[in-house]
Amino acid sequence: MKRTNFVRAFTVFAALSGIFTGIVSAQDNADESKQEVAEETVALELADGALQMMAPVAWKSVEPKFNMIEAEFSIPKADGDESDGRLTIMQSGGGVEGNIDRWKGQFSQPGGGPESEETAVVVEVSGMKVHVVDLNGSYADRPGGPSSPPIIRENYRMLAAIVETENAGMYFIKFYGDANTVQANAKRFETFVKSLTVVE
Repeated sequence: MKRTNFVRAFTVFAALSGIFTGIVSAQDNADESKQEVAEETVALELADGALQMMAPVAWKSVEPKFNMIEAEFSIPKADGDESDGRLTIMQSGGGVEGNIDRWKGQFSQPGGGPESEETAVVVEVSGMKVHVVDLNGSYADRPGGPSSPPIIRENYRMLAAIVETENAGMYFIKFYGDANTVQANAKRFETFVKSLTVVE
């Protein structure tokens, strides 16, 4: 697989509203208002250069833990949280509903309740259909891979997007971590997803 390329740039992202209704809450928007100013970004090339996204420089690009992951970021933790958040980008199969159901099954609610009942919000970005979900609760993390024993992470949250491209298959963007860290970066995640473009 071609190594993902990064090109440093300075870009101003306007505060776009409405496209992620129900995913980034009013509280998130209030907390993230300071992120609506210009900040340094870096161009991320995907699908052998066919797609491009703009990531905040504050997100640290790291070596992917697994070969199937095309790009990975470590997201700086919020004050009081124990660890940095993690964002991965990869191509995969299994269909939209199957993957969303799998993600939902990784979360349980306080007292051992069932997984979240959240369903996907479908939006359009650069002519591509994007399915976005917002999940929270106790997360069954498997840092050693899908077959490794789970580690239960309390008060976790996941923002994830499945992008249906015309020529590069489906792309999966998944950001998860302590709830405060995810909330602190919710607007950045929204802007990151909406920056997706097809390179002519």
